[in-house]
Amino acid sequence: MLATLVIGLREGLEATLIVGIIAAFLTRNRIPLWPMWLGVGVAVFLSVAVGVVLDLVEQALPQAEQEGMEAIIGAVAVVFVTTMIVWMRKHARDLKGDLEAEATAATNRGTAWALAGMAFLAVLKEGFETSVFLLATFQASSDTGLAALGAVIGVAAAVAIGFGLYTGGVRLNLAKFFTGTGVFLVFVAAGLVMTALRTAHEAGWIQIGQQRTVDLSWLAPNGTVLGALITGVLGIQPDPRLVEVLGWFCYLVPVLLLSIWPRAWRPTRAGIPGYAPSSRPRSRSRPSCWPWRCTVRPWRRPARWPSRADPGRPRPPPR
Repeated sequence: MLATLVIGLREGLEATLIVGIIAAFLTRNRIPLWPMWLGVGVAVFLSVAVGVVLDLVEQALPQAEQEGMEAIIGAVAVVFVTTMIVWMRKHARDLKGDLEAEATAATNRGTAWALAGMAFLAVLKEGFETSVFLLATFQASSDTGLAALGAVIGVAAAVAIGFGLYTGGVRLNLAKFFTGTGVFLVFVAAGLVMTALRTAHEAGWIQIGQQRTVDLSWLAPNGTVLGALITGVLGIQPDPRLVEVLGWFCYLVPVLLLSIWPRAWRPTRAGIPGYAPSSRPRSRSRPSCWPWRCTVRPWRRPARWPSRADPGRPRPPPR
């Protein structure tokens, strides 16, 4: 339940932030809102339909194919959550400015339908990621009902927070919020890596590295809250296999470092040895040496080029 709640909260807040910024831009420019809400509604419907269709297709498959389908959905969910974390890490601070610039460009290209398409694509992207990620989490969860309840609560809380941010009644440091939830989702995605490797083995796709490493039944006993937290949220099995442990570490360490690495420690061009930015301002003018003095002025083709075959041509005195 906790994992699906955080997923619904984060993904829902991303979508509501985008919709809120577009709605504020439309209201400020006196553009009708109903095309945007139409695009949002269609995107939400398609996102739910994607999750339902994937679940129905999986249920209709035989047991071995179901395990393979779960492995594929888990792998796609891991890719989605990783790209989501990286993208939001890069654009969290400038999200409003970037969206308003895109909205201005869309308005210049057409009418409110351009912004409706922009909202539709943004919500469809977040909704499709949420559907796949939640479906993979439902498959790894021991209680699907509680997991679905957590997702509903998370999305409802995201809508409430987004409305509060739109009206100005809620203040939230979005950079810290997305960083904190991103770290939690990295651990959830690492657990999905273990689950995907387990289901791939049950489907007969992976046969190597199936040696048992440690016994974690004492840490995640069945039927307890701690066991549900370790197994259902973090995806750690009581008997992890060698390939699962390697996959967990190979995913967790680099993505976690990428999520929490301070922006000030990132390499810049100024830190490259031997790089010295030029203090001389660049000029858009082109140097013209016509033909007796050199000045910096906009390029202009002379009416007649000087000829070397005319050495006796008098030259004007220098200035």
